Amino acid sequence: MEAYSIDLRARVLLAVDEGIDTRREIAETFGVTTRWIRLLVQHRRKTGSIEPLPHAGGWDPKFTPERLERLKTLVEKKPAATLDELRKCSRIRCCNMTVSRALKQLGFTRKKRRYVPVSKIAPR
Repeated sequence: MEAYSIDLRARVLLAVDEGIDTRREIAETFGVTTRWIRLLVQHRRKTGSIEPLPHAGGWDPKFTPERLERLKTLVEKKPAATLDELRKCSRIRCCNMTVSRALKQLGFTRKKRRYVPVSKIAPR
């Protein structure tokens, strides 16, 4: 999720500093929440800036570039393997959804049926 723009932050704080409206009315005017306004005022008081904080990180990816290459070779060797089989063969502790996202990152798509049996009902 993107942080609110500096322009919006400055306009909201200007409205709060002027004190003409309540925070609820300011929130409705600018399309933000009163909680966000409170946090923004606290952030300005604490840091002296209205800049958003940088992204704090998150989980390290389970599939590093080397592991992605290994997964790619596994898929090329066994194209009919299921997500569970690929997860077990890759020896990475993760869920099937993680393997699915890694395959999508590699550019693999879901399998599609090539053959559809002919309908047994004749057209009228």
